[in-house]
Amino acid sequence: MLRKIYVRTGRQFVVLLDEWDCVMRERQESEVLQKQYLDFLRNLLKDQPYIALAYMTGILPVKKYGQHSALNMFWEYSMTDQKGLEEYTGFTEDEVKALCRKYDMDFAEASNWYDGYMFRKYQHIYNPKSIVESMSCQKFSSYWTSTETYDALKAYIDMDFNGLRSDIVKMLGGDRVKVNTRSFQNDMRNFEVKDDVLTLLIHLGYLGYDAGTEEAFIPNKEIIMEFENAMSVGGWGEVMHVLQTSEKLLEDTLNGHADRVAEGLDRTHSEVASILTYNDENSLGCAIGLACYSARRDYKLVREFPAGKDFADVVFLPLPHTDKPAIVIELKYDKSVSAAIQQIKDRQYTQALEGYAGEILLVGVNYDKNDPNKPHSCEIEKCEIGNCEIED
Repeated sequence: MLRKIYVRTGRQFVVLLDEWDCVMRERQESEVLQKQYLDFLRNLLKDQPYIALAYMTGILPVKKYGQHSALNMFWEYSMTDQKGLEEYTGFTEDEVKALCRKYDMDFAEASNWYDGYMFRKYQHIYNPKSIVESMSCQKFSSYWTSTETYDALKAYIDMDFNGLRSDIVKMLGGDRVKVNTRSFQNDMRNFEVKDDVLTLLIHLGYLGYDAGTEEAFIPNKEIIMEFENAMSVGGWGEVMHVLQTSEKLLEDTLNGHADRVAEGLDRTHSEVASILTYNDENSLGCAIGLACYSARRDYKLVREFPAGKDFADVVFLPLPHTDKPAIVIELKYDKSVSAAIQQIKDRQYTQALEGYAGEILLVGVNYDKNDPNKPHSCEIEKCEIGNCEIED
């Protein structure tokens, strides 16, 4: 009929398909139905003279099925490759700053809740639905509702692929993980390796993706809460216990109780060691990120923070609503805590906090794997911004 109309009138059709991938998502178990659907789309749209434009939106890229991947007439834009549509994927940083001024909302808090999606040109893209809701309601909270429920997220992160659980723990601790997005079959059922699961989570919005470094990460506080919900029921007991006890470790850090902090890191490192697949300074950084999980209410955690003459291992930047001090953490492995504190001073890490006025805690942490009695040690020193003296 479309062809006949075109022959009779000479006018082409514009076809718009919203949620084109609903068959892939709602009929995950039926590959026969999915192939029939792809054949239908291909016969309807590809190389047809009556089609002027076909515009399809959905979560998943076009499904790959050998010859059935022949929907190759599309320009495809996705969460792993936005091409020229980066700035339209969400709100840009400038747009969010303008909205915060208009609605009298704190930009730093908005950034902590909703920033984090990172593209090649635009390094800060914000979830548009959550920004609109928070500005309208005058409250920062979790407004994002994925197409998939947190039960589905739990099913994905519980999958028994080698290294997947370790990668999830690393990202919860504020780290990033390498991911190969090219092996993904563009569906929600056929997974061969852990990278396929991670790539799906990127497309669903649960993970951010840095195309420059090919790394995945948990983008913001709102998404962290989704992971916490998904892990709260079975299978993640060690990690959940660490998260629940993180309040005490933060309190001990702020009060300068270095011995208690070292003891807390001992427990944390031991509890997550069964999941982590490595045992080095990166492992220690991950353990600290998890141990200080509750600090994200009042801080923005930054791993490998550019500071002074180098990069500080972990920095906790206080959010505007809190009067807590900034925290600069330097990690050492089989060395000493005094060397860690000295490095913070020598390399002038605190200079990067000059826009911040107030107290800074310098925290040195060392992990000694060869000492069976006290593998973790800690030293905490307080100073004021501009007055963190460099020792001879």
